[in-house]
Amino acid sequence: MSASGQGRRDRWVRFVPAGYSAVLALLIAGPLLGSGYLLLRDAVSTPRSYPTDSALGLGDAAPRAVPQDALLAVLSPVIDGGLIVKAILLVALWAAGYGAAVLARELVGAPVSAQLVATTVALWNPYVAERLLQGHWSLLAGYAALPWVALAAYRIRTGTGTGTGTGTGTGTGTGERIGRWAGLAGCLAAAGLTPTGALLAGITALSLAGRRQLAGVLALLIAASAPWLTATALSGAGSEPSDPAGIAAFAARGEPGLGTLGSLAGLGGIWNGDAVPDSRTTLLALIGTGLLLVIVATGLRSVVTDSADRDERYVRRALVVLAALAILLPALGATPWGMHVLEWLVAHVPGAGLLRDTQKYVALAMPAYALCAAAGCGVLARRFSTAPIDDARRSEAVGNGLSSDTHDDSALPSSSAGTPLPNLSPAVSRSVATVFITLLILPLLDLAWGVGGAIRPVHYPAGWQQVAEQTDGPGDIAVLPGGMFRKFRYSGKAPVLDPAPRMLPRDVLQTGELPVRGRTVSGEGARARAVETVLLQGGSAQELAEHGVGWVLVERGTPGPLGESKTTLAQLDPVYSDADLALYRVPGATEQRDRSSTHRSLVIAAHALWVALLVGGPLIATITRRARRKR
Repeated sequence: MSASGQGRRDRWVRFVPAGYSAVLALLIAGPLLGSGYLLLRDAVSTPRSYPTDSALGLGDAAPRAVPQDALLAVLSPVIDGGLIVKAILLVALWAAGYGAAVLARELVGAPVSAQLVATTVALWNPYVAERLLQGHWSLLAGYAALPWVALAAYRIRTGTGTGTGTGTGTGTGTGERIGRWAGLAGCLAAAGLTPTGALLAGITALSLAGRRQLAGVLALLIAASAPWLTATALSGAGSEPSDPAGIAAFAARGEPGLGTLGSLAGLGGIWNGDAVPDSRTTLLALIGTGLLLVIVATGLRSVVTDSADRDERYVRRALVVLAALAILLPALGATPWGMHVLEWLVAHVPGAGLLRDTQKYVALAMPAYALCAAAGCGVLARRFSTAPIDDARRSEAVGNGLSSDTHDDSALPSSSAGTPLPNLSPAVSRSVATVFITLLILPLLDLAWGVGGAIRPVHYPAGWQQVAEQTDGPGDIAVLPGGMFRKFRYSGKAPVLDPAPRMLPRDVLQTGELPVRGRTVSGEGARARAVETVLLQGGSAQELAEHGVGWVLVERGTPGPLGESKTTLAQLDPVYSDADLALYRVPGATEQRDRSSTHRSLVIAAHALWVALLVGGPLIATITRRARRKR
């Protein structure tokens, strides 16, 4: 084959992991391709949402859904909000798988077949299944960013000449350095769709980039987190301690035959026992976890030791250490003394509530697991291959993806310097990879097609649109029944977060109280609790007006406390009513509680900075990469 033909083949081979990742993403989230909206537990998508104070993070509750809610509020008047959420989720799943493949290619020189194993580890695992069932679509965007953040941090570490090893980027031009930093900025912004995602990406970047880059990485992380940091500072909600009861409620959970540590090591163990695939409630959890850990273990030694480059070796080892801590610390957090420490933290340290769902941080193990699984393919392939590779075989190996960028010997895997390369034929590599992929998929087969059909689009009654059009006057909206979670006739058996705050153009008061494992975890919505008390005790319309309430929405057909609210509703003006919803107007003057224009301007500016990183970072990185290729 000619050099030009070989080059074209190499470029096409690189698209195989991207295509495979897309296939897995569609296989997982396929039901969402139909019409309708994602409405499952914490996931709420609506046709349109609005830039209310709550969407900007200036409500009474901590800004946990910032900047995702503001992004949907801005885009949904142009593009249906349900389509936006579906697109983000599908892209996130694809990016997680493809990012794992690229990370394995660059850090361990994985051939295409081994890259597919890395993709499978990143996508076909209990963490993805459980977070989908819990409705954490935006957290999965942060999860998807982790391999790309690791790559960007690695390139910055080696590309600025700070390493003392043989980093390939020493002497890199200014334009390329800017491009690498821009790539990291875009990755951090993508992860920063939620505060937890930003924290996950920040931990990864700060762990890998190197001491000399810490200030720059920290500055980018703060900029990418500007929306929720600014909202927290201005609203004051995040400065209040969290309810210590949330620690035990959200502690990681052991699965059959595994215990807490084993469940976390298998990338499972979410606190909500109802948000797990059926297979994880049987001995398949033990089998699947055992197979995953064996596959990861086959490549662990290779990842930790087989690298002559000091920077590359550091990044590999740092990812492995990060994975170990991401498993051990949540396991310790589920012990009595670990919960005691966390309870003290959330009760005394503002913002420590981000730590209560410790199983979220198991996401940090995914990049190392993907690397080890990909490297394990090479380890087993070498055991089945004993003959030194000749020039013809070397050319064939390069054509099948063993070399990522060059055709020299240094890009091909070897057991040690100067040792003849084993004949890693495509057939052997593909066979090992096929076995690995099969062993990873079969124990969790019910992840396919919306985790066994649990994730499917729903259709809202037309009354929601009518209510949204009617709430055109001043005042916030109170809702009945009490509580934040609903069970509608159209939403399925699982409880869902009330869609009203995202569906309606006025702020909807929510207490933030979460029913978890038979207990109630208090939220930060003090005014919402006071308003709910007025309604349930049959208070007067005047009391509602004094709390800034201009509307009361009754969501019919869903369980929840109503108390003596009929007494209060009788004093209000009915505006709209159907089988599902009833809207009432609070008569008289309503006390205005809108945030100051200065606060809104500052938060909007913080969101604009985040958008600039999200869009500008990848754009600059792409421009600089193309310029380098032309040179």
